[in-house]
Amino acid sequence: MVGLNWYMWLSLTVFCIGMVGFLTRRNIIIVFMSIELMLNAVNINLVAISHFMQDLRGQVLTFFIIAVAAAEAAIGLAILIAIFRTKGVAHVDEATEMKG
Repeated sequence: MVGLNWYMWLSLTVFCIGMVGFLTRRNIIIVFMSIELMLNAVNINLVAISHFMQDLRGQVLTFFIIAVAAAEAAIGLAILIAIFRTKGVAHVDEATEMKG
C-alpha cells in the first residue's frame, strides 16, 4: 500500500510545478493552468489526509474546491476572451484594461 508520504511528495511536486508556471509565464492561459495545478495539489493533500484519518471532511471540502475552480475557470476564460478581442494579445503584462 502506498503511504501518506508518497501523496505528500506528489502534492508538493504538483504544487511546485504550478507555482513555477504561475511565476514565470506571461500567457494568461498558462497562468490559469498553473493555478489549477496548485488547486489540484491541495485536493490531493486533502483527499490523502482524509483517507488516512478515516474522515470524510477533507473529501467534502475537495468537492467545494473543485466547484470554485470551475467557476474561476469560467470567469477567467470569459475575461480572457474579452481582453483578447479588444487587445489582440493574451499576455499578462499587456492586459491592463481592468486597472482602476
